[in-house]
Amino acid sequence: MDGSTRVRPGALVGVLAFAGIVAALMQTLVVPLIAQFPELLDTTASNATWIVTATLLCGAVAMPVTGRLGDMYGKKRVLLACTVPLVVGSVLCALASSLLPMIVGRGLQGLGMGIIPLGISALRELLPPEKLGTAIAMMSSSMGIGGALGLPVAAAVAENASWRALFWGTAALCVVIALLVQFVVPSTPTATERARFDAVGAVGLGVALVCFLLAVSKGGDWGWASPTIVGLFVATVVVLGLWGWYELRRTDPLVDLRVTARRQVLLTNIASIVVGFSMYAQSLIVPQLLQLPEGTGYGLGQSMLAMGLWMAPGGIMMMAVSPLGAKLSALRGPKTTLLLGSLIIAAGYASSMVLMGSAIGLVVVVCVCSIGVGFAYGAMPALIMGAVPMSETGAANSFNSLMRSIGTSVSAAVVGLVLSQMSIDFAGHTLPSENGFRTGMLIGCGVALVAAAVTAAIPHARSVPLHSHTSPAPRPKADATV
Repeated sequence: MDGSTRVRPGALVGVLAFAGIVAALMQTLVVPLIAQFPELLDTTASNATWIVTATLLCGAVAMPVTGRLGDMYGKKRVLLACTVPLVVGSVLCALASSLLPMIVGRGLQGLGMGIIPLGISALRELLPPEKLGTAIAMMSSSMGIGGALGLPVAAAVAENASWRALFWGTAALCVVIALLVQFVVPSTPTATERARFDAVGAVGLGVALVCFLLAVSKGGDWGWASPTIVGLFVATVVVLGLWGWYELRRTDPLVDLRVTARRQVLLTNIASIVVGFSMYAQSLIVPQLLQLPEGTGYGLGQSMLAMGLWMAPGGIMMMAVSPLGAKLSALRGPKTTLLLGSLIIAAGYASSMVLMGSAIGLVVVVCVCSIGVGFAYGAMPALIMGAVPMSETGAANSFNSLMRSIGTSVSAAVVGLVLSQMSIDFAGHTLPSENGFRTGMLIGCGVALVAAAVTAAIPHARSVPLHSHTSPAPRPKADATV
């Protein structure tokens, strides 16, 4: 299909980027409220963390599934389907008066995270080549932009209105997104040969992801050496091994492991995990530094709303540099952009060693890191789509987004462990120490340098993701007897 004759590029990119930002908002939507939920929902602080964990788990499981369904049945149809759990989940959260419906609602909100990789894949099929690079960079960055903007929005609502208004607002936004997708986004091609959906593969990958992410997110609470956590890690390895064996036997797998093993795709996905880790570390550290009491000697005593506003420029910078990253990718290739982004993230973390003493200094750290993330996130889809057939862009982009999510999950576990182990007693409360925060920042810097090293090993790729007439050859049929 020649989408350039039927598409309004500006409106299409605006709608899909807006949808991606709202979907990403779900990740940080409840962060300013998490300390209040035990009282609001009559539960314990430990149980309240499931309000965040449920979204993480469901989003991770949903992304590869929605990507494959988008390749099979068309991106627009599955984009619309993704808005349904977003609306239902938001309404359920708004009406919740106890923990269980809140967790269910948050899980449904997580199912909508597939909007971002689906939107990227739809752009490849609908836009002319000259507009594709900038559009993909903007859409890819929406994951970080939404997460950054979610903090001040949620904090403002939490301080000035009922917390339920937050979820009613997201429900309304998701209805608007559904209407915009219906009327602005054209239909995309479906698979020419209708393949059966790999339900067994979806369940297998889902079980492995739940085991791994549950172990990572709950290891600090349950004990890293506890039988439950060790059992979850063992189950992850076993289930992933069986899942990979099964996927290689299928001719229409959920994830084509042969394509995923291509050097360009494999190294880009590894870099995505590491960049996701380094991106998220400062999102965990800086808000705490801003809000800790000044009496600690290193906390800045900011309110929840002020903290959110100090963090907001990071999202703005990410959006601003996306077009620049796309131009650099067009001139020098997406590998160069990803490498530069990783080095900028490392520089941002390094600067924190001298800028941690003031709110302005922390804003500089956040903005520099966000500029690097904007470059890196915009380059990843271009590298992936330059190496996979058009028929697999949805699944490939969703898998890449999943790798970023795994990186953020591991980051939360590692940084959380560091801050909990390096702590002080302040007025009867255990708080992370200044050395703990500095160590976390240095870990972020080191991991960003690892991302740069991995990126340097990626083969030089085409500067712009190719359209169907020049896409890589379709994958060979797998031998079912393997």
